[in-house]
Amino acid sequence: SASGSFWLQGCALLWLGLPALSGSIRRCFPGGSGRWHRLVGAGLGAALCAVPVVEKQNSASLSNDALIKRAVSLVTDSTSTLLSQTTYALIEALTEYTKAVYTLVSLYKQYTNLLGKMNSDEVDAVWQVVIGARVDMTTKQQEYLKLESSWMTALRLSEMAAEAAYQSGADQASVTARNHIQLIKSQVQEVRQLSQKAETKLAEAQTEELLKAQGEESSLPQGILGSTDAGEDPYLRED
Repeated sequence: SASGSFWLQGCALLWLGLPALSGSIRRCFPGGSGRWHRLVGAGLGAALCAVPVVEKQNSASLSNDALIKRAVSLVTDSTSTLLSQTTYALIEALTEYTKAVYTLVSLYKQYTNLLGKMNSDEVDAVWQVVIGARVDMTTKQQEYLKLESSWMTALRLSEMAAEAAYQSGADQASVTARNHIQLIKSQVQEVRQLSQKAETKLAEAQTEELLKAQGEESSLPQGILGSTDAGEDPYLRED
């Protein structure tokens, strides 16, 4: 290497200059010039050869443009990692929510099929199970909505990083970040569509249960349904 070449040249120059140095030693220390020649020469040679020679660095690698591109590449990598992690958590939460919705759909259908075939105690028992499933579904819905907020923040950060990479001329980092964003969006959209389909099924099951329950009530004798006072608010009667 260049540093190794400088090192060897320094050593050679030192040894070439030793005769003049040895003359001075002989004048200062008569009678012991041979021994001092060997000691001093070896010591100074080792000292000079141990001095590192720094090569001139390439100034292009330290230019403002190069440093900005390097920094923005690190930013796109970091935001992509954040987006991937939040996406994984959101998809998992959406999947759990969708499962909870379908569980409630199944319970509503079972309840609807059993209307008119159960006594009041059995109706209450089944309805308690339905209520428990609704609470579970609501809890999972709140969880995925919270994660969705974090995901939206990560998505915006990633989009901003991709734009910064484009503006700074880091084309490869910009393209990679934008492709990752598109992939993430498609994955989340696919899971969202599944959850929306489940919600549609739930609305249909609830409507079916309500209509059948109203039909069962209308078929009961008036004495069982109970009479309504003439002066009662009609809106309360509807409820």
